[in-house]
Amino acid sequence: MLLSEHKDLKLEIKSLPEKEKDKLLLRLIAKDKVLTEHLHFKLLEDEHDLVERYEKLLATIDETVNELSSNKRLTSKDTILKMRKLNGSITHHFKVTKDVTTEMELRVHLLKHIPIDFNDGVFSPLHKFNEKLSVYFVKSTVSVLSKYSKLHEDLQFDLRDSLNVVLAKIYQNKTSMVAEELGLPKEL
Repeated sequence: MLLSEHKDLKLEIKSLPEKEKDKLLLRLIAKDKVLTEHLHFKLLEDEHDLVERYEKLLATIDETVNELSSNKRLTSKDTILKMRKLNGSITHHFKVTKDVTTEMELRVHLLKHIPIDFNDGVFSPLHKFNEKLSVYFVKSTVSVLSKYSKLHEDLQFDLRDSLNVVLAKIYQNKTSMVAEELGLPKEL
């Protein structure tokens, strides 16, 4: 049932006593963890806390990238799983903070540093994960470029060089075929 479809219910809710509305509101908020965290951030945290959240997530990304880069036994399957998890963490960060700048910086940092070139043979069981990683990586880049085009020109200027590094990385690896199919530019 959507509230917008029931104007009578909406009017009745508005006419409730203030205490009762507050109780209902708090019960509803408690059922949504992201909304609770967003309200905590918005009402109780400040710019320092945003920087702290950003740096913590940046450190997590760097730790994961170092783990992937230093361990020669890790595969494209491991990489795609970790990349999806990190993208989920960045999405959560954005839902809580609503800060586009830090979201974009984190996404570009992840794309710039995560390894994408694995030399598993065509007949290897991991070959399909190489393809999945290529597609996922390029589609993630397309998504970032879509958001990039909507940013203020100053922020675009700040991110342009890093995004060009990501695009060069794509066209220097096996991901270039997928990028060409999706019409990804070679440079901004």
